[in-house]
Parts: sequence; C-alpha cells; structure tokens
Amino acid sequence: MIELLNELAGWAPATSGTRCAVATVVGASGSVPRPVGTSMLVAAAESSGLAPMVLGSLSGGCVDGAVVAAALDALDDGVARLERFGYSAEDAFAVGLTCGGELEVHLQPLPPESLAVLSAVAGRAASSPFAVVRRLAAAGERADDGAVRPVVVPEPCLRLAELAAALGPLFEGDSAAAFNAASLVAPVLAQGVSAVVPVEPDGGCSSAPSPGPIRLLVESRLPAPRLLVVGANDFGAALVPPAKLLGYRVTLVDARAAFAAQERFAAADDIAVAWPHEYLEAEAAAGRLDRRTALCVLSHDPKFDAPLLDAALRLDLAYVGAMGSRRSHEQRIASLLQAGHGPRDLARLHSPIGLDLGAVTPAEVAVSILAELVASRNPAASGAPLRDVQGRIHGARSSARVRSEPTGSVERHGEPAWT
Repeated sequence: MIELLNELAGWAPATSGTRCAVATVVGASGSVPRPVGTSMLVAAAESSGLAPMVLGSLSGGCVDGAVVAAALDALDDGVARLERFGYSAEDAFAVGLTCGGELEVHLQPLPPESLAVLSAVAGRAASSPFAVVRRLAAAGERADDGAVRPVVVPEPCLRLAELAAALGPLFEGDSAAAFNAASLVAPVLAQGVSAVVPVEPDGGCSSAPSPGPIRLLVESRLPAPRLLVVGANDFGAALVPPAKLLGYRVTLVDARAAFAAQERFAAADDIAVAWPHEYLEAEAAAGRLDRRTALCVLSHDPKFDAPLLDAALRLDLAYVGAMGSRRSHEQRIASLLQAGHGPRDLARLHSPIGLDLGAVTPAEVAVSILAELVASRNPAASGAPLRDVQGRIHGARSSARVRSEPTGSVERHGEPAWT
C-alpha cells in the first residue's frame, strides 16, 4: 500500500475509524496494467444509500467495480478472499481484463490499528527509506487479529536477527518462523521492490503435513535514484525537468560557476560546481551513489569527459551515456582503452547517447536520452515500436522479436553541426 500513503492522511475513513478492506494484486500474468503489490482501500458506506469510499485502483477501471463488491463482502463476514480476474473471450462484457492478462487479487479486512500504523508511516519524509510488510490472511481465514497488522521495517536492511525481531508480530512469537522469514525478506528489501514472499512456518524442514506457506507482502521504498547531468548547456537544461518526472533526483554538475548558476537549471535538485570526475569520485567515496545511479555526460569537452568516463566505468552504475559525434566517440574509446578499460567496460558506455528518434532540438534529444535510459532498465526492451513487437506489452518480453526491420540508415543525433 506504499503507493497510497501520500493520499492516506487526507482520506476521511483513515481518520474517522471507518471499517476498511484492502484489495492487493498478489499475482499477475500476461498483459496487466498494474504490478504485484498495487493496492486499493475500500471503506463501507457510513449509511445506507451512500456509495462506498475507495482509494486507489487495481486495473484502471476494468475490474475495479467487481473488486469493490468483493471487498465489501469481506467486510461483511470478516473473511479473507482470493479472487482471479481475466479476459473472457466468450463474453466481451464479462468482468475481466480486456488487455488479455490475469490478476490474482487478495482481499481482507484491515484491523482499525492497521490504518493508524500506515498513517504514521505516511508522515515520513519522502526520501526516508523503509518497508511495510503485511501478512496476507489465507482465503477463508478471519482477518481481524493482530497477526495481519502491517509492520514497518527501516532500511537500509537490518541484520537478520534485527529483521526477524521486527517481523516477529506477524508470527505470533514464533521466533524460528520469523528468522526464516527474515532470510527470505532481506533480498527483497535490498532491491527496493514489492513482492509476495511465501514462508513455510517451520522453514520447510518438517515432514508433517503443512497447512501451506504464510504469504507476506513486502513493499519497499528506497530514496529516489540519482541522475547526474554533466554540462550546463542547452541539452542539460532540456534534460533536467523530464528526468525529474521519471522520479530521479537530478544533480547538475559543471566546473564553470557562471554557467551552472543560470536560472534555467533551477529545476535541478542539486547543482555542483566542481570538476565532474572529482565530484563523481567524492560522491562514490561518500556512499551516495548506488547501482541505480545514472550518468549523462553532455559537456562534449574532452578535458571534462575523458577523466569523468574513466572514473564512471570503474563504478557500478546503472547507466553511463555520453554525447558526441562518431569522431568524438572513436577518440573517447581510444582514450578509455589507453586508461586500461576493456571490452566489458566499453560495452557499458552508451555513446553516442540516446535512441535513434531523429532528434534535433535539445528537447527532442532529452526525449531520446530518457527513452534509452528507460529501455536500459529492462534488458528485454527492444526499443522498437510496440506495434512491431510480438509478445506481451507489460512485463518481461524475453522472447519478443521485431516483425519487420526498418530499411535504410539514419544517423543518430549527437553529431552537432559544430563537430
């Protein structure tokens, strides 16, 4: 329910003690609009004749009405449910996902204390990392006891013993089960993702029949990933605002104070006046970069670019891209080879930067760069138009193939007229 936290504080049922149920996507296949972990809160109407109150959406509309009805049923009898929604070819008007996928939705009433816990979490700073772990009641199980209340786990990841202690309330004092859960939950926390984690009560070691695993919904929030934009120029000014829309914490870096101080870079979260390679090395040494950090080198000046790319390719960054012409790229590669970088490092360098969109203006180039950055986060992305790609739209498309190849050759942008 992390995606609902910002709205939770202003949602009337959360402050009035109104009974609520939570519907959560716990399984998805095919083409589906929302990922595992997406939740919707449903509160019963305060009096007859009024509509129930809803916060969030699971499908963008195509199954939400049926989910609300099932949530109200769960509120009526206090019993958890597991519902599946998919596309029905026999009845085009049946409740289902017209995009062809299938959703598995878990529904359960929330104890009143649960919303209080979540409301407290909502007050944390947006940059504060944490996780919410919630036990999903089994279908048919009453969901009004303390074991289904969410627990808040601080990040960075705790040691296993500390994490087990934090998860203890979900296992009603069973320390062995809590420690087993901690070993399974810890990798999910480290990635900052949402996932359903099945936990065998006895660790899977007993030969006695088991009622089935306890399912935990783990939702993590890490600080926003960083994007370092090097170059206080037209391209940097165009890239900063849309990068923030993608959720990046953007830092503009330039050694020239007069250029970096321009008002057009005010949208950047941080502005660093420093030699770019020195700034990068200092941030890495301070632990402020991670495997999600992206670097876009737009300075187009060898005295900045060469030492910066040398330093960047020695770090474990998510994306390293550099603007320049084909000639600049060849000179850049020669410099990196001389600095001791091999084929593996050079393969990580996106140069010339961006996808081939025929971009010309700085704004178009920014779109090209961000398109490549988004594609780089998904190894299965082909970069081709969706109409030319086979396979599912949402989710992995490891087997996707382009049906047709474009003819001709178009030079990529990044070869400015002045080179």
